[in-house]
Amino acid sequence: MKLAEIQPFFATLQAANPEPKTELEYSSPFELLAAVLLSAQATDVGVNKATRKLFPVANTPQQILDLGLEGLSEHIKTIGLYKSKAKHLMETCRMLVELHGGEVPHSREALEALPGVGRKTANVVLNVAFGEPTMAVDTHIFRMGNRTGLAIGKTPLEVELKLLKRIPEPFKLHAHHWLILHGRYVCQARKPRCWECSVSTWCHFKPKTAAPG
Repeated sequence: MKLAEIQPFFATLQAANPEPKTELEYSSPFELLAAVLLSAQATDVGVNKATRKLFPVANTPQQILDLGLEGLSEHIKTIGLYKSKAKHLMETCRMLVELHGGEVPHSREALEALPGVGRKTANVVLNVAFGEPTMAVDTHIFRMGNRTGLAIGKTPLEVELKLLKRIPEPFKLHAHHWLILHGRYVCQARKPRCWECSVSTWCHFKPKTAAPG
């Protein structure tokens, strides 16, 4: 995708959804961090179902610790890989209490030092909770970057760095959500819905099938 095509690509996504939001439900940086930790290989819908039970009971690092591993596991057992996620979240809560006064740190280095927190999770927290123009490359954004020609790369990091370099400054803050939502509902993995895509004019993907019907 040429640089001249990127501006109208994102301007179109912005016009349709000026203030995009994550579909994870949260009311604090810690709730967001916990939800993102639980979302690995799980849907946002599934995570929200579990956190609606968990957060009213425990929504701070200390309250999670007070639940204990078994108590936490019981609240999130509807989520895949809940046992390992419970361990990670417990250890994260312990570090937050011991090292950060129970608060979620604002730096990438401190976030990535937490158990179960990789670059993608850190980017989500920095972007959504703290308003930093980061790019959390999940499967949807990785696919979108390569499929559209927006940012071609063999690894999530390569795609992330290219996106940050190529996306115009006014769009960087919300680009993460626009791409995720478009990838989730329109530019889907197996059967992209190109016939209803608002940015197909600038996309370099050539669909092999026509619209249904």
